Amino acid sequence: MRSSQVAAAAGVNRQTLRYYERRGLLAEPERSLGGHRLYPTETVTVLRVIKAAQRLGFTLDEVADLIDAGQHQHHSRLPSRARAKLAEVEAKIADLQVIAATLRATVDAGCDDLVACAGEPCCPIPFATLGQPRT
Repeated sequence: MRSSQVAAAAGVNRQTLRYYERRGLLAEPERSLGGHRLYPTETVTVLRVIKAAQRLGFTLDEVADLIDAGQHQHHSRLPSRARAKLAEVEAKIADLQVIAATLRATVDAGCDDLVACAGEPCCPIPFATLGQPRT
C-alpha cells in the first residue's frame, strides 16, 4: 500500500507515517521502482493500535516499548503497563472529582470575584493549597 492509502485507511496523515518511522514505531517500508513508499497491509493495524494506545493515555515511548516487546517475543509488558496506566487514570479521575466538587461549591456559594472571595472564610476554593506542588 502507498503512503496515502495507509494514511487514509488508518485515519492519520502521511506526515504521521514518516514521524512514526523516524521514532521507530513503524519499520521503514520498501520502495517502488519510482521511489514511493510501499507499506504492508499490517501497517494499518499497527497505526490503529498506536492511536488507540495514545487515546488510552500511553505515550509514544510507552507504545514503542510495548510494540517492541511484542515483536521480539519478550514477556508481555502490557498487563503491568496497563495496570500502571489505570492507576494514573484513576488518580486523575480522583483529582477531577475534587476539582468538580470545588467548582460546584464555588457556583453554589455565588462567588463572583476571585480576589474578594479568597479573603472570605466561607470561600470554597482552597487558594492556599491550589498552587502547591504535589508530593
